[in-house]
Amino acid sequence: MKRKSIALGVNIDHIAVLREARRVNDPDPLQAVGICHRAGAHQITIHLREDRRHINDDDAVSIIRHSPLPVNLECAMSEDIVEFVCRHKPLRATIVPEKREEVTTEGGLSVTGEYDRVKETISRFHEAGVEVSLFIDPVPEAVLASRELGSDWVEFHTGSYANIHSMLYGNLSRTRHSIPELERSRKDLADMLKESLMEIERMSEHASSLHMRVAAGHGLNYGNVSSIAGIPYIEELNIGQSIVARSVFCGLERAITDMLESMRRGDAS
Repeated sequence: MKRKSIALGVNIDHIAVLREARRVNDPDPLQAVGICHRAGAHQITIHLREDRRHINDDDAVSIIRHSPLPVNLECAMSEDIVEFVCRHKPLRATIVPEKREEVTTEGGLSVTGEYDRVKETISRFHEAGVEVSLFIDPVPEAVLASRELGSDWVEFHTGSYANIHSMLYGNLSRTRHSIPELERSRKDLADMLKESLMEIERMSEHASSLHMRVAAGHGLNYGNVSSIAGIPYIEELNIGQSIVARSVFCGLERAITDMLESMRRGDAS
């Protein structure tokens, strides 16, 4: 299958995390938008969480209003945020699961477990002219349910793949952040990584065959992104933490261009 070059959505939540650490006005996430555009990013991604722990309503309104790039707003299905999306109309709303106590989104949306609620939310977003993506695990039942619900996109949660990659190739196994269930031999981890990647590719092909567009994200970084970017059915990657982390040392524009280069290595394979 041939496709256009894969797109990069830069998640700028962690710029707001830095601001909120001191409860001051700097840095302003809106200032990052122009840099993302200049660096060649294709989309701005933000997550308006129920607890507003980083991006807040004012941020989201300003970014949607002023961004020269399309805005993908990740959100849960709380009533105030659904109303916010319908009122301010980002290009896309990505419905994600959300727990107050989690550090970051820990898994895909339970589309079968919340079928009626998801269906109603998609209908409201479509009526407002907002396209919809569902952030799901790469499993057949979630893909099929997403199609039945009328989602325009699916975005596959790549956290499991990223964790296995980190245990195999990174230093995660030697830190207090080690994942007990992944404390396996290198051969086992290599086999698990291969299977995880194959499952993402199978589910991406399945979603594409059902006429949904396919994105992926979560835990992707400069070391693990090329294999995901090489999957021909995936049109877009949404990446934030690793880009913002690198920008501390080299600046945001360089961090984005470096990520685009890492993605192209997989896209060209």
